[in-house]
Amino acid sequence: MKFKNNISVLLMMVFVGLSLKSYGQQDPHFTQYMYNTMSVNPGYTGSTGGLTLASLARVQWVGLDGAPQTQTFSAHSPIGYSGVGVGLNFMNDKLGPANEIFIDGNVSYTVRLSEVGNFAVGLRLGGTILNVDWNRGDFRDKADDAFAQNINNDFLPTIGAGFYYYTDKSYIGLSVPNFLETKHFDNSNGQFSVGKERLHYFLIGGHVFDLNSTLKLKPAFIAKAVTGSPLSFDVSVNALFHDRFTAGLAYRWDDSVSGLLGFQITNRFFMGYAYDMTTSNYQSYNNGSHELMLRYDFLSGARLKSPRFF
Repeated sequence: MKFKNNISVLLMMVFVGLSLKSYGQQDPHFTQYMYNTMSVNPGYTGSTGGLTLASLARVQWVGLDGAPQTQTFSAHSPIGYSGVGVGLNFMNDKLGPANEIFIDGNVSYTVRLSEVGNFAVGLRLGGTILNVDWNRGDFRDKADDAFAQNINNDFLPTIGAGFYYYTDKSYIGLSVPNFLETKHFDNSNGQFSVGKERLHYFLIGGHVFDLNSTLKLKPAFIAKAVTGSPLSFDVSVNALFHDRFTAGLAYRWDDSVSGLLGFQITNRFFMGYAYDMTTSNYQSYNNGSHELMLRYDFLSGARLKSPRFF
């Protein structure tokens, strides 16, 4: 893929530089984060009460060549009544010349604190495979040594943990998906800067309000802190109608506003869609972002005991 103009080249080099040097966001973000919780907090593993499969595809900044594209697949389930949950998370993330593949195993242990409250501790073990092909773009200075060496199948180990408290109506969690500040690459002659993974701290929360017999409202938030970067904060409000249709709005601080729609196609199969309209300075160079999410629940009962939609 070739970048079409100098603006695209400049933007994409900035984005890749932010990703590799950790001055900006490293981990991909999602608008439908309330349905993709295990990707940021392993304590969520097994909390749905049965085997849950979920897949999410995000196309960010449509119209901008080399913009982020991310696909995820996750599966998790409790192990009987032992309090143990296990899960697997796979993610493929592309950004300009860079491609990262995340593969993580998750395990959690849940303790029932009261009639309604549960507290879980989760652990994540896995790794990331990083590839960067500098030939996938055009550069003004083709002789720049910084782009002379590709990164091929660089493996970065992952060790993370999270705490997750939840009831039928609310949840809150704190996590660090990866404690290891590993280096993407290191050139011994000192000519290249070093890309380094920095710690990401995630705080999530949400609550369901029963407005009447057919309408429920759930505000939710996710905050992310990374060393050397501004605080990232998302807030959303989703409404659930007749336990079937969801509609909502979301706002990402200084970045975008979003619309969300969802439909419980069957008692076990749910489909969600989100559209982001960029509000930052990048809005002149793209046509927004799209997300499609599919989830299937293998539950012992016909429906969730409480339609928490989280």
